Amino acid sequence: MFSYFVKRLLQAILVMIVVAFVSFSLFNFVGDPVISLTGEDSSIERQAEVREAIGLNDPVYIQFSRFLGNVIQGDFGISYQLKREVSDLIAERMPATLELVFVSALLAIIVGVILGVYTGIHRDSFISNIILVISLAGVSLPTFIIGIMLIYLFSVILGVLPSFGRGEVIDLGLWSTGFLTVSGLKALILPSVTLSLFQMTYVIRLVRAEMMEILQTDYIKFAKARGIKKNTINYKHALKNGLIPVITITGINIGTLIAFSIITETVFQWPGMGLLFINAVYFVDIPIMSAYMIMVAFIFVMINFIVDITYYFIDPRIRIKDEMS
Repeated sequence: MFSYFVKRLLQAILVMIVVAFVSFSLFNFVGDPVISLTGEDSSIERQAEVREAIGLNDPVYIQFSRFLGNVIQGDFGISYQLKREVSDLIAERMPATLELVFVSALLAIIVGVILGVYTGIHRDSFISNIILVISLAGVSLPTFIIGIMLIYLFSVILGVLPSFGRGEVIDLGLWSTGFLTVSGLKALILPSVTLSLFQMTYVIRLVRAEMMEILQTDYIKFAKARGIKKNTINYKHALKNGLIPVITITGINIGTLIAFSIITETVFQWPGMGLLFINAVYFVDIPIMSAYMIMVAFIFVMINFIVDITYYFIDPRIRIKDEMS
């Protein structure tokens, strides 16, 4: 196990170094940080002074080493537009994004597994066909279209759910949450459903395909021949094996949800990291853009690392292969 753990850890570190280099490159190839800090009307002498002060005259490898060291310490610099520490801005916005992603992931997994199992067992039923048609529409329509449709239905026509914002939140010190207020929970419904639909479709179809395949295997046929109850076969034997690939797709889904949250947060004006990133792109605020890329990549890499380790304990084939290598 140790070699498998070390191998995955080195891969994760390598990915983060590459992402950090891409983020660092933004400072050199997208705009001029000196102009952003001093203004276009500043004198050449002032620009040269600032350039020397922030180390832009140093060789590239020294600049990257300094950048990497600052990132490891959680120092992403100061926002060009807001004139505040980027780490503080991310700390303020991260709870909103992570809560949105958490609820969306739960919806995608729980509803996706339930509907996937049902359509896999009752593959030719009318309800299964309806579920598959709706899921196809969910994966075909763009996220912002789904969000606008939900806003029009539940906020404009019915008037039962808020169309934007996070609602009332409670500050717990290091974390601000909307889970503890009614308005916070209501504000979370539409964006979380919008964000989860795309991933939910993949889970439904994956679980359905796995269930249909497993139910045709010999050991399931043998269990039926022995007279084991149908529900026991479906939910204890078939579902247990069918959920193994879902563990892998779950890690990828969570990383994808964070990436897709940019669109959802923009549609619902959700005050998270995605909306912060969109505003940073509009104002060419490189420190925020760079920090966002690194933070999202770090979350994505860590989730996949945890999934790989979990998969090691669940799938004996990986352990045997690791022991033989």
